[in-house]
Amino acid sequence: MIRCSSLGKIMTEPKGKGEVLSVGAKTYLNQLAKEKVYGYYSSIESRYLSKGILCEDASIALYNLVNFCDLVKNDERKNNGLIIGECDLFIPNKRGVDIKTAWSLDTFPVLPEDCHDKEYEWQARGYMMLWDLPIWDIAYCLVSTPYELMPEGKEDLHIVDHIAPEMRITSIRYERCEKLEDKIKEKAAAAIEYIEDTIKRIQSCH
Repeated sequence: MIRCSSLGKIMTEPKGKGEVLSVGAKTYLNQLAKEKVYGYYSSIESRYLSKGILCEDASIALYNLVNFCDLVKNDERKNNGLIIGECDLFIPNKRGVDIKTAWSLDTFPVLPEDCHDKEYEWQARGYMMLWDLPIWDIAYCLVSTPYELMPEGKEDLHIVDHIAPEMRITSIRYERCEKLEDKIKEKAAAAIEYIEDTIKRIQSCH
């Protein structure tokens, strides 16, 4: 199955007529097939991702404070046979929330339109399918960077607790769309078939 966080990599449109998957999507799927055959998982490591992991609880706490709620990190992973994912936060029958921790004050988006990222949008749409919710928010949270990750001499961009909480969250909202979900289903089904075929090809030539 295709992870919701990776949907954006397969949703690009191909140049050739009659094709479902783009060249870029196939390149990504070839990597997944290789990982499956050789039994490993490649992950990208960076200080930006490290902050997101280390500060997830702080970002959720900030979100709850500003929105007067008490949401708890979700630990349930769902799938529908085509896509799989584990969202951050959700309110049953109402909406879901994906938390993104900004790296610094300089990179923090301050307007809703600045929050738009096509890959994050596809991720949110996958979650809407799995949790059967009508809307999904992507909330960028600005919290202080741990000292072990903070660039030297950049404290003014990374220590942000003095800024009002409501000024440290910016969100964008996406509404559920049946047509886009049909496209996800089409691409995900094609991607799964492509991975299976690629695995067979790898095995057959070694």
